[in-house]
Amino acid sequence: MRGAVIHAPGDVRFESLDDPKLLHPTDAIIRTAVTCVCGSDLWPYRGAEPIGDPHPMGHEYVGFVEEVGSGVTAVKPGQFVVGSFATSDNTCANCKNGFQSSCLHREFMSTCQAEYVRIPNAQGTLVATDEVPGEELWPGLLAVSDVMGTGWWAAGAAEVGPGSTAVVVGDGAVGLCAVIAAKEMGAERIIVMSRHESRQKLAREFGATDIVTERGDEGVAEIKELTGGIGADSVLECVGTAQAMSQALRSARPGGNVGFVGVPHEVTVDGQELFFSHVGLRGGPAPVRRYLPDLIDRVLTRRIDPGKVFDLTLPLDQVAEGYKAMDERRAIKTLLTP
Repeated sequence: MRGAVIHAPGDVRFESLDDPKLLHPTDAIIRTAVTCVCGSDLWPYRGAEPIGDPHPMGHEYVGFVEEVGSGVTAVKPGQFVVGSFATSDNTCANCKNGFQSSCLHREFMSTCQAEYVRIPNAQGTLVATDEVPGEELWPGLLAVSDVMGTGWWAAGAAEVGPGSTAVVVGDGAVGLCAVIAAKEMGAERIIVMSRHESRQKLAREFGATDIVTERGDEGVAEIKELTGGIGADSVLECVGTAQAMSQALRSARPGGNVGFVGVPHEVTVDGQELFFSHVGLRGGPAPVRRYLPDLIDRVLTRRIDPGKVFDLTLPLDQVAEGYKAMDERRAIKTLLTP
């Protein structure tokens, strides 16, 4: 088969790879329907994370089951399935508590920008649709495997509720999906921090009521002004930088909550400042598997359409251009078709 391999910062190649094989009875092999480039893939692409030896890339996927191990009965060959970027057995104590992304047998997916993918822990990770969805729904279902599930976790961790005011820090795919989540959870006011007109437009389409273009101290001041000097009930941090975290924590009201889902890079939190702020802080890798049945249903019934975050579609063999377009902010998120 063929797939994406990163060799060095800025150097992603489409190469021949060994076909995946079942390594454990709990594995499955899927044929990729569509896959994509994630914003978090840009960290190594930009040299912000070490790469080491050349290795495959990608952790978002939907596809058709080709083969299953003897321990897999939840899905069968021919079915269309959606999974999570973090695999889980869905039976351990952490999974039963709703934190499948901390499963005791967790493996993070990392080979999904390819024609075929091995899925560990397939029994607990994959969810099959009743029938093969129309291709127009595949982008939305692909979004569910990470960015929509992560946006949902951001809203849940920040305790967005009916009538609340939510602030979304970040206008990438996760941030935009977090707008959908905040609206679905009943937020009355959704303020998005964004400097990009095309992303602002999509944020408003998803349910944003206000846009703040300022950053840093000015951005926090604008949030305070919009909230009567108090701050927001819920803040969804969807970037992962020190500035984004600082903005998020200072934009929340006393007793408010911050959900942080951007993978942290050089982020530190002042314990004394947090202590006196009365702000709650929760985050981590999204337990996407917890939300899959619900989010899949919302996409299939067309209640939500997170697939709109894909504003560039390329054949998989042009994956390098997909990375470049996102790095240069010419695209929010690149959809790849095998």
